[in-house]
Order: sequence, then structure tokens, then C-alpha cells
Amino acid sequence: MEQRLAEDLGFGITRIDAGYVKPGFACFYLLESAGQFAVIETGTVHSVDMLEQVLQARDISRDQVRYVIPTHVHLDHAGGAGLMIQRFPEAQLLVHQRGARHLVDPSKLVAASRQVYGDSLFEQLYGEIVPVPVQRVTEVADGESFQFGERILLFRDTPGHADHHFCIWDEISQGWFSGDVFGTSYRWFRTPGGDFSMPATTPSQFRPEALKASLAVLAERNPQRIYLTHFCELRYSTQLQASLLEQIDDYLTLARQHEANPEYLETAIVDYSLGRVQALNPGQDMSFMREHFFPDAQLNAKGLIVWLQKESA
Repeated sequence: MEQRLAEDLGFGITRIDAGYVKPGFACFYLLESAGQFAVIETGTVHSVDMLEQVLQARDISRDQVRYVIPTHVHLDHAGGAGLMIQRFPEAQLLVHQRGARHLVDPSKLVAASRQVYGDSLFEQLYGEIVPVPVQRVTEVADGESFQFGERILLFRDTPGHADHHFCIWDEISQGWFSGDVFGTSYRWFRTPGGDFSMPATTPSQFRPEALKASLAVLAERNPQRIYLTHFCELRYSTQLQASLLEQIDDYLTLARQHEANPEYLETAIVDYSLGRVQALNPGQDMSFMREHFFPDAQLNAKGLIVWLQKESA
């Protein structure tokens, strides 16, 4: 079970599939140092049992988990936070200071998500969102560091995808846990001609200039690795960074071009993304990847439309 569910990435880091939507779609990370553990991202409440399976298989007790750390409070990243805090008695929740209140009282998050997904799909995807007791919450500000064992994690405020988003620098791996700031790059986006990462411009707090500034914050460290939530480890390169910056600008152009007919924006993003992957793989037919772009293109289009509406207000 653990072999399918989890993957050892070295540096005391294990990737665990969150079981969200389908295998390989979302993950979270278990970090170890000197017999203590931190969990970065939580997945949903359905993900918590998967973490328990890995802990049991490795003979790790619940009280060895010291920190639970969602990068932001969107429910595919933080939906399991309350249940994890309930299960792990020594763990403290580290959360962005702008997002903490939504995990202490998740009623607004839940109501907004139920409105988007409907009750049946919400239950299927997210289950019951458990509130986090306020005394178990530590609000994190830009530039703060936290230590467990011999490992120090540095937190940087990284808005643009969401105002309540931070990224986490791990000196040991020379890697960023990037949440959604470095986009999405599923295993099926890792092509023979090179890796492809797609910006995450989901509603409702997408701000292009802030997102580009956050990418610059990540680049300052000259990272070796990016630990994506969607999905797994990605080797950092300046080419990937430049591609994301170009895509953000091109998304804005596409959004403006389709402002009068926003229903076509999703397809335009799919066509555009396929073109970029095709350019990485000249002479190869990459059309089979088209279907893989639609889930993110749908959300990205919605976020761009919200951004356009704010721009014109």
C-alpha cells in the first residue's frame, strides 16, 4: 500500500498522494528531522487516513508530528488541517496570518465551496471540514522561521494566486514548497522535450503582478527543487521560471481578447498550452495531451474573468 501511496524523495522528504480527484492530481509532504515530523499541505479530510497509513508503516507515532502547514487555505491544500490537528496531539498549525481565521471558523470557506460545487460533489471531494482550536494555531508572518529537530523552515509571503499564500524554503533540500505559486505540473506534463508547468490563476484573488513578484522571491534563493502540490517534485530551472512569467502575460492577452465572449476562454487556454508543449517537442504529435489541460484551464479561465471584472470596475 505505502509503495503506491508514498514516494521517498530524499532529504528526509516523502511525497504522499492526497487522493484528491484522481491519483497524481494533488499531494502533500511529510518531512523528518531527528525523529520529529512536519506535514506540508494537508489535502482534504479524506487524505488524513493516507498519512496515517504511511506513519503506521514506518512505525512513526502520532505525537512525533510537530507541525501541520498548509501553504494557503484553499480546501485542496488545507481541508484536512482540522482533522490532522485533532489526530496529532503535539502538532501546531502554522498558517498564513490572512488565512488563519478561516481554519478556526471554516463556515465561510465551506459555504463558498458548497455554492461552487453543490452539496453532493462537495461531500465527495472535501467531506466534513473540522475547525482548528485557536490555541493550536500559530499565525505566520513573512520572513519567520520555525525549527523542528535540526530542520529550519523559512516562510515567505507569496501572494498572486491567493492573498493568504506563503511558500516554504527548506535549506536541506535547497527546495521551495510552492503551493500553487509555481503553477501545476502533473506527471503527465513532464514531456520528453522538457517539463511544463501551467500557471494557477484560479478565482478569486489572482493578481498577475503579485504572482510575478512572488516568482521572483522564489528565484532569489537559486533553488534546486520545487515541491509542487500539483504534483510532486520538479527540478527548478530558469527556463521554467521564464515560461511561467511569459504564460501569465499571455493569459492576460487571451483574457482581453475573449472579454466579449468569455465562454471561449477555456478552450483558448487549452489551445495555447498545447502549443507550448508542442514547441517543447518538435516533430512529435502531442495532441493526446489536450484533454489533460481542461481541468486547470476551466479554473484558470474563471480566475481570469474575475480579474477582468475587477480591472474594469
